[in-house]
Amino acid sequence: MAGELYLGIMSGTSLDGIDLALATIEKGSAKLIDSHFVAMPEKLASDLKELHANHTITLSKLGELDHRLGKLYAESVIALLEKTSFSAKDIVAIGCHGQTIYHQPEGKNPFTMQIGDANIIAARTGIQTVADFRRKDMAFNGQGAPLVPAFHQAVFQQSHSSLVILNIGGIANVSVIQPDGSVTGFDTGPGNGLLDEWCECHTGKPFDENARFAKQGETNTALLTLLLSDNYFSKPFPKSTGREYFNLSWLKKCLQIYGEPIQKEDVQRTLVELTVQTIHQSVKPLGQGKAPTLIVCGGGVHNPLIINGLTNKLPDWTITTTKAYGINEDDMEAMAFAWLAYRRIHHLPANLPSVTGAQKATTLGCVYLPD
Repeated sequence: MAGELYLGIMSGTSLDGIDLALATIEKGSAKLIDSHFVAMPEKLASDLKELHANHTITLSKLGELDHRLGKLYAESVIALLEKTSFSAKDIVAIGCHGQTIYHQPEGKNPFTMQIGDANIIAARTGIQTVADFRRKDMAFNGQGAPLVPAFHQAVFQQSHSSLVILNIGGIANVSVIQPDGSVTGFDTGPGNGLLDEWCECHTGKPFDENARFAKQGETNTALLTLLLSDNYFSKPFPKSTGREYFNLSWLKKCLQIYGEPIQKEDVQRTLVELTVQTIHQSVKPLGQGKAPTLIVCGGGVHNPLIINGLTNKLPDWTITTTKAYGINEDDMEAMAFAWLAYRRIHHLPANLPSVTGAQKATTLGCVYLPD
């Protein structure tokens, strides 16, 4: 097999589970070999959601969460390799994003924090592991996010029109590749995170499968206008955000300001429209050329109301998914962290200052050896 084998691990802000991707990488070009998904254990997901909601935790609990996630990541890697004909010795490195528990890129003391002990991953799998990808970019005054646009630039061919890769996870983010080769990217705002939280709160289900709950309601335009008035949406990029900001507490504060009785189904439908509107407002001004293309990946690709909403609002765009380019919609971000591990092992810069606002391009991640 040509190229080197790398394994990427991604657990996003949706907290539904862990995506793993095994890829071969040659001269920067990545090809997916296999993938695996591990559902987030209920107790672990519950503890992480509580942390996101309250923003407080004891040091002992934080340390235990870090350990529990490290073990889960390691077990997930072993499970993926058992599906394949490869063993640990065949893998050059693992790239693990970790679980973001707080992201604060602005202010006097900006920081970002991901947990999931990479020492445990390396020790239990026997594979060197690259983690802590975001803080080096922030050390050079960048946002530390998003990091996947550099990977998208390597994977997707430049065209005569804008190419926008949209990942709809807990938070939605875009990578924009323009005809002149320039690349930008940023978080547009809520993706699935608010939808999942409101759905679970009112139906007991962790997500709104096929948008059934949202389809029972109608968009409340007054509430939508209030939600859209948040300062984040009008900020220029580079910008990034997370679930520590757009969460159930944020939504409840907005509902208190709204002050009128509203059906829970209408809130869910309005949150769908919030995701659609904020993506549309972010993407449309960036379209260049006769045939701009929006390529969608992430969990939101399975929400028909979101996809139909984007299709209606961007009639002059071609809207497709990464599957049309040979990559499953749920594997893209895990593949990106396999690629980012490749960049670190080969001492190559991996951030894009045009995306993150960092002062310079630099290597990202720390390497954890198995012995």
